[in-house]
Amino acid sequence: MDERNLLTDSVEKRAVGIAASLVVKSGMVVGLGTGSTVANTIRELGRRICEEGLEILGVVTSYQSEMLAIEAGIPLTTLAQHPEVDLAIDGADQIDSNLYAIKGKGAAHTREKIVSLSAKHFLVVVDDSKTSLHLNKAVPVEVLPFAKELVMKNIFNMGGKPELRLALRKDGPVVTDNGNFVLDSRFGIINDPESLALQLSLIPGVVEHGIFSNVNDLYIGKKDGSVNIVRK
Repeated sequence: MDERNLLTDSVEKRAVGIAASLVVKSGMVVGLGTGSTVANTIRELGRRICEEGLEILGVVTSYQSEMLAIEAGIPLTTLAQHPEVDLAIDGADQIDSNLYAIKGKGAAHTREKIVSLSAKHFLVVVDDSKTSLHLNKAVPVEVLPFAKELVMKNIFNMGGKPELRLALRKDGPVVTDNGNFVLDSRFGIINDPESLALQLSLIPGVVEHGIFSNVNDLYIGKKDGSVNIVRK
């Protein structure tokens, strides 16, 4: 997927993506998430580096964000070099009133979770359509290919409905940057995200799931270009 195609998005996505970039200060190591909203943040950080002399290092969560960061002129580093990140900025597929989030539409949630949990502060940027009282979207579950059938059986037994994510051309499964498959697993309304997250983590063969419980701040972009901020 070409990240540049993701930039044909809404006023609210651009507004909230740019607003998040203003939290970044010189000297920071910044986790750079994946997706159309945070793509605006990455490009704005590149502009600030060029025009304002902002000095940062970025830790990317996917090949997509890596290509965009390089294009924007953001110097990159790794968790091996900087195991503690000052700030991670990422999007979400859905986020509830208690700041539990579902991520993984871009199949990068394993690396996104690692980077966000390596950060002192985790900021999520979304447009208003991604907010909900309760989580109810499918939870992406990254699995070892060898364990796919076992994981699907366990998710069925938990009351879920897992579906192997297929590539756009339907010629095979989506393969993550880590070489694994993704099961999009529906559980209906998720009243207890913490409990579901624990159950999924205990299934042998699960690499990581898309339930995030470590969001500190939520920036919500509105259609009028304003941004609401919710803090945990």
